[in-house]
Amino acid sequence: MEKRKLGRTGLSIAPLVFGGNVFGWTADEKTSFDLLDAFFDAGFNTIDTADVYSSWAPGNSGGESETIVGKWLKRSGRSRDDVVIVTKVGSEMGPGKKGLSARWIAQAVEDSLRRLQTDHIDLYLSHWPDAETPYEETLGAYDTLLAQGKVRSIGCSNLDAAKLRAALDAAASGNLPRYDVLQPEYNLYDRGGFDGPLRNLCVAEDIGVITYYSLASGFLTGKYRSHKDLGASVRGEDIGKYLDGRGMRILGALDEVAADLEAKPAEVALAWVMARRGVTAPIASATSLAQLQSLVKSAGMTLTDEHMQLLNEASE
Repeated sequence: MEKRKLGRTGLSIAPLVFGGNVFGWTADEKTSFDLLDAFFDAGFNTIDTADVYSSWAPGNSGGESETIVGKWLKRSGRSRDDVVIVTKVGSEMGPGKKGLSARWIAQAVEDSLRRLQTDHIDLYLSHWPDAETPYEETLGAYDTLLAQGKVRSIGCSNLDAAKLRAALDAAASGNLPRYDVLQPEYNLYDRGGFDGPLRNLCVAEDIGVITYYSLASGFLTGKYRSHKDLGASVRGEDIGKYLDGRGMRILGALDEVAADLEAKPAEVALAWVMARRGVTAPIASATSLAQLQSLVKSAGMTLTDEHMQLLNEASE
């Protein structure tokens, strides 16, 4: 499978990233192992997780996803060089355990490395902006980790164009490492945060882009077309906001393209993200092998100009 260069990181990744937010939540350990085996057997190479995953699940406290990834990595027998691990720091892990201070990053990275059972993280992301910590302090902490070899490259998530520009300027003026990857929310429905100034900045600065919520919490699978459908999903509250006129237009366009290609709406929705200017790869999750097999198909799908126009116009 053809890999895509991830900005200036030196990493090459397949055009689809597995979202590890489901590990320890809607996918138990055995299911997670099976999914990861199948994902890598299909030629993909990148897992996205975070220290805080999946703290929201009853009985969890955070770290469950990284722990499962670490156990799978050890059990799989795969070469570490064949696996790209993306994880994040910054979300609250307990009292005094959040943000992007040098003190917390130094502790959090050790916790993540231990759970992941590895000596390095391929891509370490600042999960959320931290208004209380200067960019210089955060980037200085990453500079130390890069020099130690504990982290191979760095990036950020949830920054708008102004904040990303400020972070890049701080890196340049302080002779510090810069964010080489952005992880924004982006899908056919949620386009406004990335389309425009933020995408233009990423393209101009050669910043890799890995999108999250690429299927709009599952709405773009087409399974949820009315409020009565939401009871079948643990993400019902998140999906409800998409059930408006625009959401229905998008589903209609997805249905039309999917019928033309003999595909599923989710496959088309992911292929659309992959084809968008500035995007390296979308993140998508699966909780069953059947779902995974469908996601895998999206990487080999080619949308015509007419398909893209139809989808673009429906989602404007």
